[in-house]
Amino acid sequence: MTAVYTEWTARDAAGLIAVPREWDDKYSRGVLGVITGSTRYPGAAVLGVEAALRTGVGMVRYLGPERPSTLVLERRPEVVTDDGRVQAWLIGSGIDTVDGSESSTWMTAAVGQGLPIVLDGGALSLCGGAAGPVVVTPHFRELARLVSRDADEVAKDPGGAAAGAAERLGVTVLLKGYTTYVASPDGLLLRSATAPTWLATAGAGDALAGILGALVATHSDDVMTDPTMLARLAATAAVIHGLAAKRASGGGPLTVLDVATALSATIGELLGH
Repeated sequence: MTAVYTEWTARDAAGLIAVPREWDDKYSRGVLGVITGSTRYPGAAVLGVEAALRTGVGMVRYLGPERPSTLVLERRPEVVTDDGRVQAWLIGSGIDTVDGSESSTWMTAAVGQGLPIVLDGGALSLCGGAAGPVVVTPHFRELARLVSRDADEVAKDPGGAAAGAAERLGVTVLLKGYTTYVASPDGLLLRSATAPTWLATAGAGDALAGILGALVATHSDDVMTDPTMLARLAATAAVIHGLAAKRASGGGPLTVLDVATALSATIGELLGH
């Protein structure tokens, strides 16, 4: 049976952006824990943290090796590089595998806390052992490896593959691509195609993961009580990511930091509508 997806619109996305209230502080706005990047790929940490902060979150706690930690602090000195209480985790961007990783101890501890988690990159394999709600963010080759399918099969029917993986794994799946497919294990199927083709560039997925991590941290309580919330937040992240890329591109090439810089204005425009 063909998976039938509903288009997630800018109006839908606007309804899931947390606007700070008069009485909010950095803790009540949401604290995102981030375990990303590595000595080999330090830039992933910078891009994800930058995107998360510009999406709107009260604080980012970053845990990682010395090289990415240094680069993160140089770019964003407000980041806290110390373990502590968080409302959600973003794990895995820029990390090859969990086993033998410089951050393996932190990652293993994080997935056991029962908090909402965004798993990307090398941490996708942790989805089966996580104690809390999980959303994974693979591209089609990563999804194929995750569910032991042929990559060409996934590429031919990405929507069906995402829906099947969500049901099989029991987690929300955001399958990256020009059209982003989001599938919940409860059967909610959403899609978005707001991004320009210029967004097919290194680091774009790291920024998307950061956007999603921020959204999950600011809606952590809702994620714990609403089985479909992760899917709606994932689709919202895809819409914001795509619209920010369109703004950054202006019809031409872009860099991922350009996309991150465009996030604030993009979100402001969404809220204005």
